[in-house]
Amino acid sequence: MSRRALRRLRGEQRGQEPLGPGALQFVLHDDDDAEEEGPKRGPGGRRPRGAGKEGVCVNNRFELINIEDLEEGPVLNGERPDGLLTGAVVSGNKRRSQSGGADRKKAGEVADKGAPPEQSNVSGKLRKKKKKQKNKKNTTGEILENGLEDIDRILERIEDSSGFNRPGPPPLSSKKHVLYVEHRHLNPDTELKRYFGARAVLGEQRPRQRQRVYPKCTWLTTPKSTWPRYAKPGLSMRLLESKKGLSSFAFEHSEEYQQTQHKFLAAVESMEPNNIVVLLQTSPYHVDSLLQLSDACRFQEDQEMARDLVERALYSMECAFHPLFSLTSGTCRLDYRRPENRSFYLALYKQMSFLEKRGCPRTALEFCKLILSLEPDEDPLCMLLLIDHLALRARNYEYLIRLFQEWEAHRNLSQLPNFAFSVPLAYFLLSQQADLPEQELSSAREQASALIRQALTMFPGVLLPLLEYCSVRPDAAVATHHFFGPEAEISQPPALSQLVSLYLGRSHFLWKEPATMSWLEENVREVLQAVDSGDPAVGACESRRKVLYQRAPRNIHRHVVLSEVKEAVAALPPDVTTQSVMGFDPLPPLDTIYSYVRPERLSPVSHGNTIALFFRSLLPNYTMEGERLEDGGAGGPNHNQGLNRLMLAVRDMMANFHFHDVEAAREDNPEGDGEWD
Repeated sequence: MSRRALRRLRGEQRGQEPLGPGALQFVLHDDDDAEEEGPKRGPGGRRPRGAGKEGVCVNNRFELINIEDLEEGPVLNGERPDGLLTGAVVSGNKRRSQSGGADRKKAGEVADKGAPPEQSNVSGKLRKKKKKQKNKKNTTGEILENGLEDIDRILERIEDSSGFNRPGPPPLSSKKHVLYVEHRHLNPDTELKRYFGARAVLGEQRPRQRQRVYPKCTWLTTPKSTWPRYAKPGLSMRLLESKKGLSSFAFEHSEEYQQTQHKFLAAVESMEPNNIVVLLQTSPYHVDSLLQLSDACRFQEDQEMARDLVERALYSMECAFHPLFSLTSGTCRLDYRRPENRSFYLALYKQMSFLEKRGCPRTALEFCKLILSLEPDEDPLCMLLLIDHLALRARNYEYLIRLFQEWEAHRNLSQLPNFAFSVPLAYFLLSQQADLPEQELSSAREQASALIRQALTMFPGVLLPLLEYCSVRPDAAVATHHFFGPEAEISQPPALSQLVSLYLGRSHFLWKEPATMSWLEENVREVLQAVDSGDPAVGACESRRKVLYQRAPRNIHRHVVLSEVKEAVAALPPDVTTQSVMGFDPLPPLDTIYSYVRPERLSPVSHGNTIALFFRSLLPNYTMEGERLEDGGAGGPNHNQGLNRLMLAVRDMMANFHFHDVEAAREDNPEGDGEWD
């Protein structure tokens, strides 16, 4: 059988070997060396008979065989000295594609000129192969060791020479940033699979994937087939500036989206949720309408629909992301003072709340880090009051401890009651883990005791409410002591009472374990001994409480409104509770940056004064023309004409106004006719 016929039986074609790394074919026969380097041809261009008629084709697609382990020796008369089968192992796709054609051409030229003896030719080829393999061993090791260093050096040279940093995320380091967000933890299915298994989580999602194909893959939400077909609503994002490794972005509204926003504000002022439903029928991906309707569904106990609307809002905003905007790097900023950016903050917060209630604290922690990374210095939603709670619920104690250690120096996290009590609790829970070395466990226990004593000294008004929440009756010596007694809770400033109420209403159940309570009891006794002995730290903490907590900033009030913790909402100051709070924009910043202004509506209510409003309630038809301002201006004849109309209406009303004397009517008919007039 000819050479061409053998190739056809094997399914091969000359010069068209498979190139994929998984499609490795190894052909073992007695003349493979000749096949790899080029076919040996006789004087007539034919191949000599007697060799290479039988062979074994091995198709190994799933196991990677290391060619270096296969020793090659000189072939003498079709046999190896070590007793192995004759022939060499044909190397993978890389060697075939690079050297196949050149070797064939060279071998053909040598055959035409006149071939040397067979043994010396084969041994020379084997020497070349061994030399190539040795060179590969030496060079690949150096590349693997020095490759990353060379790339870093090149990047440093480029930055030093140009002085311009690209606005994208910084290069990854061995230690991730404290606000680094992991993509896989943004999906709640990843966390639910650990609890219930992949079959239980993905069982309902498999048939839905065949119904509709969505335009892009998203990280924050998973699009659903029940949603309306996505069309760009006019929402986009632009890059404002990039300096010092940070990139500032801002959402933008097109003219069409601005008109939809004006209609939404009018629907909110009407206090009718059906108007928002009608608006969503024409603009199904308007973000503020979705968030406002989500709140209405949540108040009506329709949690599933409320969560679905929030996810749709997140999907709409993620489709508008700038190509350089990164969710995970922690270097992208969104200014909360811009109203277009606030919708993204609120959508993330609502989604985080739903995830926490759903039982996915690890995913909720990732969303919390994402919100904090958008503006960590200002922290408009005050996520530092919540991130410790989510870290403890997710049992990510190392992250909470690391955040406290890195940010305590410049953010004074120990002055917040939630961090003052959560960090020692994290140390204590870490010391309860049995898989850590004994030295680390004892160190964590000592650190926890030292920090909880500092927290009890700084915030003594937390102890008795905490024990009451946990249904624990305090000891008589503690309850009657002046330091931890009722006076400690009454004497603390209102701003501090609000922070304490927020922490206890949210995280009190984390302290209910018996081991935690016994550890807390030991440290309370030590604090009482320090107070009785006259420790100067007690007086320093008392003076610090009076100075620091005069008034809570606006972002804390905004966080309390969004948290909906009853105890904290009840402690809000009157100037916050008396003003109207919109769900789509709670307590907007006082220094808001507007990119466009809502046009004023020309309604009779906007131009009338108090007297005109009173008479309009009596005579609704008279003021419609009298209060309209023409082009002449407010001080022209049109204004006087309106006043004249007002006076004429008053005279007409007074002329037709009659009093009915009830006593006189009774005297004329004292008995009455017994019928209703």
